[in-house]
Parts: sequence; C-alpha cells; structure tokens
Amino acid sequence: MSRLTRPAGNLRLGVNIDHVATVRNARGGDVPDPVRAARLAEAAGADGITAHLREDRRHIRDADIEALMRDITVPLNFEMAATDEMQQIALRHKPHAVCIVPERREERTTEGGLEVAREESRLAQFIAPLREAGCRVSIFIAADRAQIEAAARIGAPVIELHTGAYCDAHAEGRLAERDAEFARLRDMAAFAHDLGLEVHAGHGLTFDTVRPIAALPEIMELNIGHFLIGEAIFSGLDSAIRRMRSEMDAARRDAFDSGVA
Repeated sequence: MSRLTRPAGNLRLGVNIDHVATVRNARGGDVPDPVRAARLAEAAGADGITAHLREDRRHIRDADIEALMRDITVPLNFEMAATDEMQQIALRHKPHAVCIVPERREERTTEGGLEVAREESRLAQFIAPLREAGCRVSIFIAADRAQIEAAARIGAPVIELHTGAYCDAHAEGRLAERDAEFARLRDMAAFAHDLGLEVHAGHGLTFDTVRPIAALPEIMELNIGHFLIGEAIFSGLDSAIRRMRSEMDAARRDAFDSGVA
C-alpha cells in the first residue's frame, strides 16, 4: 500500500504526568497533584493520560494509579516493566492501555526500547493475560525491523516507537544524524503499519521536533510528558498542551493537504 492511500486519521495526544509526581516527591506531601494535572490535561485537549509506575516508585505511586482510574474520563495508558508485580497491578485495575517498557533502577528515565527479539517467548506469555483482560497492549521499542517483527509475532497489537535518538540529535545540532534517525522512524512506521500494527511514538518530543513525527500518516498517537511539564513552569500546563495539540494538528493537516498522508 502506498503512503498516499494510507488515511492519516486523527492523531491522538497522550500526556504523561509522571514528572508532576517527581516534583511532589522531591519534597513529600501531596502537591503538586498528578491527578489534578491529568484533569487539566483532559480539559486542554489530551486524548489520554500516560503514567509509568516504576518498580522504585520514584514518581507515580500506587495510589496515583487508583485515583487516575477513578477520576479521569479519558483513557489511561499504564506504562510498566514486564514484571509479575506490575502485571498483577495492571490486571487488578484493567486500564484502557498497557505499554510495556524497559526499566533499570540506575537510569534517569526510560532509555532505549524494549528488547523483544531475544525475549519473544516470555513476553508473549506475559502480555497474553493483559490482552485477555481487555487492555490494549503496546510495546515500546526502537525503530528497528527485527524488534517490530518480534512485537508482531508475540501478538502485541500496538508498538510505540522510541523517538529519543531523533530528538537528542536535533537538540545537539547533529543534523545529519537527526535526519537519518527521522528516516528510520518514517520507514519503520510504514513497515509496522504494513504488518498490521497500530503505531504510536514518543520520548523527548518538543515543539521543535514534533511536526515531522506528527506528519507521518501511520502514527496514530504521540505520548509526550517531560517537555510539557517543564514548559508548564513558564506558560502553564493548559497553554503548553494546547500549543502541542496545535503543532500536531497543523503538521497532520499540512501533510494531508500536500498529499503525503
């Protein structure tokens, strides 16, 4: 199928509220409240809320997941490592979506994509009960053909492509590398789509980097968090989300008008 015949569809924005919890936990107590941030994100145009419950609970806590499930009306995307503890939490809450991500205690944030190709059997067994419970399962992976093929083989209906290398190269002025990373994301989004996978993307996206990614017709959802929470310090969360939503929509509209989508 050619790119011109792929319908662009509506591009969804998932807002990750992890780092509201990071600020709260830096001092203890209950403020700022990530659930309040989630409700503000809803009002500003977010199509979903993303929250990563890490093993060490460095930002989101168990009580936050309970409150998000109770208090928000848009879908919750529950990011988690492929551990028995997290699987049981997901099965108890049954969020709309579960995104399986790699996780190491020493990292500052999720670095790189999940290694699916070397763990196909384990991951296939791990996601099966989540799918049976009605959760939309996605796998956070690099834009790599072998990982995408493995994700399809284990029965994951959705992949989320890691955009961090593309964003880092842009921020550091390595433009040739940035363009190469973008080309890889573009080609692998099309490849995954042709395998029947729903394609999402995220990690490190900013106002300066989101438009080329948003213009890719195969990508149906972007998950953005740290940048929006940081930008909210200066302009407010509502303003930051509305501007990101505007950038995404304009990129999609321009791609459609030009015939790319």
